[in-house]
Amino acid sequence: METAVHEKKSSAEQKPWLMRIGIGLFTVGMLAVVVVFLLFAAGYSELPVWLSAFAGVITPLGLGLGLLSLIREHRQA
Repeated sequence: METAVHEKKSSAEQKPWLMRIGIGLFTVGMLAVVVVFLLFAAGYSELPVWLSAFAGVITPLGLGLGLLSLIREHRQA
């Protein structure tokens, strides 16, 4: 009796490219959020606009791309 052997790919190879981009953008955005909170807690009141934009735009964009990738992957299965 023959048994089928399925080779497992590493988790990095299984993730679609859209998921990788979403995870990366979300990580960068969360780092920006942490930096904004740390600077605000340290007493800085005038934060750079680009930093606030990263925290406010990149984080939800990464989350949205990750969710979109999950939906696309689920529909293909």
